[in-house]
Amino acid sequence: MLKVTLKMKKIIPSFLSSLKLTITLLIIIAVASILGTIIPQQYEGGESFRHLGPGLVKAFNSLQLFDMYHSVWFIILMGLLSLNLIVCSLNRFPTSWKLFSNIPSPDRSKPFENLPPDRVLLIEKNRNEVIDSVENLLKRKYKRIRRKDTASTTFFYGEKGAYSNFGVYVIHLSILIIIAGAIIGSLLGFNAFVNIAEGESTSTVHLGRQKGIKKLDFTVRCDKFSIAYYDNGMPKEYRSNLSFLKNNNVILQGPLLVNHPITFNGIRFYQASYGSIPGGQANITVKKGNDEETTIKIKQKDSFFLKEKDAKVKILRIEENLMSMGPAVLISIQAPESNMRFWVFKNIEKIRDSIPGLFKKVPKFNPGLFKPYYFKLNRIESKHYTGLQLSHDPGVSIVAIGSFFIIIGFFITFFSSHKRLWVRVDEKEGKSRISVAATSNKDPVGLKRETEHLISHFKNELG
Repeated sequence: MLKVTLKMKKIIPSFLSSLKLTITLLIIIAVASILGTIIPQQYEGGESFRHLGPGLVKAFNSLQLFDMYHSVWFIILMGLLSLNLIVCSLNRFPTSWKLFSNIPSPDRSKPFENLPPDRVLLIEKNRNEVIDSVENLLKRKYKRIRRKDTASTTFFYGEKGAYSNFGVYVIHLSILIIIAGAIIGSLLGFNAFVNIAEGESTSTVHLGRQKGIKKLDFTVRCDKFSIAYYDNGMPKEYRSNLSFLKNNNVILQGPLLVNHPITFNGIRFYQASYGSIPGGQANITVKKGNDEETTIKIKQKDSFFLKEKDAKVKILRIEENLMSMGPAVLISIQAPESNMRFWVFKNIEKIRDSIPGLFKKVPKFNPGLFKPYYFKLNRIESKHYTGLQLSHDPGVSIVAIGSFFIIIGFFITFFSSHKRLWVRVDEKEGKSRISVAATSNKDPVGLKRETEHLISHFKNELG
C-alpha cells in the first residue's frame, strides 16, 4: 500500500507537468473554440439549430454547446491548463533561479579552451595599463563585473540579460491571469437584452441563456430613436439617445450607435436592434351631427374636452388587433349627464357587415354611442423601440493586465538573452594578451556580433 501511495505521488506531479498534457489540452481547447465559433452561443443557439431536430438540439444542450464558454467542462479544461502551467513552472523554476543567481568564478579555464585566433589580442602595452582599460570598458557595457587577480593573470567576468531566464514564467503568469479573468467574467458577468420604446424607461433587463430577469440599480431611458436610410430604402444608421438615471437624477446622457457602445456602471450597452410597436398614439376624427369633422392625434392615457357637452374624453387603451378585428381604441367619456366607455374600431363598417345587429348585441362597439358625436379611428401611429444588448464582464480588466504582461514576456523570451563574458589578461612573449570568451542561452548570432564589437573596442582603445 505504501509503495502504491509513493508511486502515485510521483505519477501525479509527472502527469501534471507533462508536455503531452499541455499539447493535449491546447488541442482540445482549440477544437472547442472552433465549435464555439461555428455554433451560435447563448440564447440564440437553440433557435438557430431547431431544424436539426429535437434530439440533436437536446444533445447540444446537454453538452452545453450553446453556451460553451460558460460550461462546466470548459472551465475544467481551463483549470487543468492552469494547473499544468503552475506545476511546470514550479518544477523548472529552481533551475532558472540557479542560472540567474549563480555567478561563475572569473578565473575559470574551461571558457578559454579552444578559443579561435580572432578572440585573442596581443597588445604592446604595459599589462596594468591594459587591465585598467579593459575594466573601464567592461563596466560601461556590463552591469555585473567581477575581477580576480593572480600573480600573472587578471580575470574579468561580466553578464547581462540574466532576467531573460524568467521570460517564460512571465508568459505562464500572464496566461494564468488571462484564464483567471476569463473565469471571473464567466461566473460573475452577465449578458442581457432589453427593448425600450421611445420616451420610455426601464430598470429591468432579460438575462441571456434564459436565466430570467435582472434588476439594475439604475434606470435607462430612451429619449429619442432615429433612423437614416439609403436611397434604396435600406437602413443606413440607427441611433438611440439614452439617459442613465439614479434616484431620478440624470447621471449620463449620450447617443448609442452600432459599433459605438456606451459604458455605465461597468455595464456596456450595444445597439443591437430596433422595431416599432403600436400604441404610440391614435389618430381619431370626432364629428358632431352635420358639423365639420375634427381630427385629433392623442396618446394613450391623454384626454381632450368636448366643450358643447362639457365632456372629458380620455383614451384608455390602444390595441393593434382587438379580438382579431383590427385596430381599436377604448374611449372613456365623463359628462355631467352620464359616464360611459366604448370601443372605436378602424374597420367598423366591415365588422358591421359581417355581424348583423352588432350595435344592438354589443352597444360598446358603437362609435356613436355618445350622441350627437361620432368617433372614427383613422389609424394607430406606431412608435419605435430600441433593442439594447448589455454586457457586464468584471474579468475584462484582469484579462487586459494579463495581455499586457504576456507581451512583456514575449519580448523578454524572444528578444533578450543571458550573455556571459570572460576576459583574461596575461602576458605572452613580452606583450599583453587579451583573451575573450562568451556564452549565451540563445541567440548565438547576436552573441558573436557583440563579442566582435567588444574586441573591436579593445583594439581601438588599446591600439
